[in-house]
Amino acid sequence: MSDSLLHTTAPAHLLGADARQPDDYAHYRIVPSRNRARTAGTLLAIALIVIVGSSVLGNPRWGWGVFAQWFFAEPVLSGLGRTLLLTALGASFGFLLGVPVALARVSHSPLLAACAWAFVWVFRSIPLIVLLLILNNLGYLYEHVWLGVPFTHITFFEQPTTELIGPFLAAVLGLALNHAAFSSEVIRGGILSVDQGQLEAAAALGLPRGRQAWRIVLPQAMRSILPTAFNDVIGLAKGTSVVYVLAMPELFYTVQIIYHRNLEVIPLLMVATVWYLIILTVLSAIQVHVERYFARGATRNPARSRLGAVFAGWLGRRAALANPPEAAQPERTAPANDAADAARWAERRTGGAVRIHRVSKRFGTHQVLDDISLTVPSGSVTVILGKSGSGKSTLLRSINHLERVDDGFIDIDGELVGYRREGRTLYELKEKDILARRVEVGMVFQGFNLFPHLNVLENVVEAPIAAGVPRADAEQLARELLARVGLVDKPDAWPRQLSGGQQQRVAIARALALKPKVLLFDEPTSALDPELVTEVLDVIRQLARSGTTLVIVTHEIGFAREVADTIVFMDRGRIVESGSPGKVLGAPEHPRTREFLSKVL
Repeated sequence: MSDSLLHTTAPAHLLGADARQPDDYAHYRIVPSRNRARTAGTLLAIALIVIVGSSVLGNPRWGWGVFAQWFFAEPVLSGLGRTLLLTALGASFGFLLGVPVALARVSHSPLLAACAWAFVWVFRSIPLIVLLLILNNLGYLYEHVWLGVPFTHITFFEQPTTELIGPFLAAVLGLALNHAAFSSEVIRGGILSVDQGQLEAAAALGLPRGRQAWRIVLPQAMRSILPTAFNDVIGLAKGTSVVYVLAMPELFYTVQIIYHRNLEVIPLLMVATVWYLIILTVLSAIQVHVERYFARGATRNPARSRLGAVFAGWLGRRAALANPPEAAQPERTAPANDAADAARWAERRTGGAVRIHRVSKRFGTHQVLDDISLTVPSGSVTVILGKSGSGKSTLLRSINHLERVDDGFIDIDGELVGYRREGRTLYELKEKDILARRVEVGMVFQGFNLFPHLNVLENVVEAPIAAGVPRADAEQLARELLARVGLVDKPDAWPRQLSGGQQQRVAIARALALKPKVLLFDEPTSALDPELVTEVLDVIRQLARSGTTLVIVTHEIGFAREVADTIVFMDRGRIVESGSPGKVLGAPEHPRTREFLSKVL
């Protein structure tokens, strides 16, 4: 008997009225679940707050009258001002010195790294109170502070040490040197926390080293740096109390002087305690907002702080007053996706010819590339196939000079990669010259390597602006590129708010922003779900018709057959076979090629 028959013959009085008429749940009352342990913990916390509050406020021995008398007293406020000044100067000079020390520690110069390590070792080892006393008594070691040319009699400045370094300057120097030693390690840890792919992406875009540090590395490192850095600043604010050994009337020393006179120890200590609480509360509030600023792009739905919302609202009102509705500019529309646009897209690009001459590369004892020679014609599409570990990605990275080859040469339109030629002499290029040339070779990584702290538009315009393109022109080109890759409505999105396919399309637009002669794709679809592969391959198909020279490492055999002019098969660091798709995929000559294709087709 069928289910439908059972349903039609069931008695209505067994099913009930509700079965014949669906419920409307809108009028139902919802009872939230209760957590008894959480409720008990809340009641216990309230009881403890009441007990502690009653004990502190109800005990006359705390001397709250004396506390109120001295809290805003002129000597206390004067000492508070010195504490804040010492904190600000110590933290500022400490971080200014800590940044170069941290950069020296991660530099490739053994001498710089060793000197930076020695600085950190010395000033982290010496107790702060000892360091302050040494600096305050520096005149016993050196009678004069002298500035001039070493080992000559040329002098620019000279003054007695005791006149130059008084208690205040000794305190600032001691706090700054101590803080620099600790902050440099915090900064170094933040730098090391930035993913290596971010550095490679910045280098592949040709960003200068200074811009890499300030625009890419440090903004991302700040997420790791800030919590510990603010913790150090808070410790520094409390640590200023140590300068009492120099008889400096900062907050704690001032309070000591007062209670030694009136013997009201507890009330005066509470004055200092409450002021320290206020200072640290303000610093903690600042920390929350600064951390939220540098966390941009870290989550798919970033939370906005109340202060940020107020500030954004104020800016919005100012913008509305400056640009009334009748004067508003028309919205930017995406270029039409027609044949004329496609033609202009292709006309703007001229590919470069790549020639690889007997290139070898080894990592330790492992030979990754072994005497490889290959010619990639201008405007062609070359697909490199092979199993994992065959040297495909290393060859691609060598073309972009992200990997330095051990033997052989690579040239693009006759310009050697990594060298400057004068006659029959080759000069190895410096890093800044390599970065300048790298703008001609774009690269799209399999892991996207978008800069997470920059939105989509900023990711695309970063390299052109660094190359000297005016921002307005860079943004116009970026919006056009985003339209071509189907992301015209995503310029303000953060990378984490995009799907994998969308992120890879942004990476393609970013690589195209400098109009490179050669575009390298390192397995652009390997990190994508199967459903997202098509949208990325469609963009590459457009590029294959654009005149840009493409070199693609992929495992997509069907796609390779469709777009490639030449297919190269690699195995164990060598080019085993190359030719047209019909020849290599349809009638391979080498046994290793036939074996590989039999497993993937």
